[in-house]
Amino acid sequence: MTQGTYIEQLRTGLWQDNPGLVQLLGLCPLLAVTTTFVNGLGLGIATLLVLTLSNGLVSLTRRWIIQEIRIPIYVLIIASLVTCVELIFKAWFPTLDRSLGIFIPLIVTNCAIVARAELFASRNTIGASIADGIGMGAGFAALLMALGAFRELITYSGLLLAILPPGAFFSLALAVAAKNAIDLRQRRKQGAGMPSNVRQRR
Repeated sequence: MTQGTYIEQLRTGLWQDNPGLVQLLGLCPLLAVTTTFVNGLGLGIATLLVLTLSNGLVSLTRRWIIQEIRIPIYVLIIASLVTCVELIFKAWFPTLDRSLGIFIPLIVTNCAIVARAELFASRNTIGASIADGIGMGAGFAALLMALGAFRELITYSGLLLAILPPGAFFSLALAVAAKNAIDLRQRRKQGAGMPSNVRQRR
């Protein structure tokens, strides 16, 4: 893969096909954990590590995985990685581990990770799969941190609703709406820069 391809995959994960903003996957931890920036950062890093490594391992072993049992094998790989990440958090970041609680082990059930293993890593090379994991994981982590920072700032301003479940849904809805508005503006700019005959064909 060329450097441009890696950059394109990173851009896709961060913006164009972001797991949380576009695919709307992994919403349970996304909404539950993002009460603070630090919580979002911690879970974001954990998810990024698991997603990148699981993509690489699935791609590495895809030729030997029997088609009928591929999903249990993917879950086994992901669960092993999550256990390692959880032990690292318990050893070096005990306060953050207690704050995140059950949501680190629940990374095993994050459908965004299983989806990337099934849809991408099982069909592509190791390099491409790792790049996809980094892009998608970075996109998910960025969204976790952004929502955590936003909700924390709103809470400090006195609106305690931000730390409650409705505040999480409102924050995510604002993020999705902002992304859609930016994308619409970009498409309009691109359309305005095209010749009139090209715009008519489109």
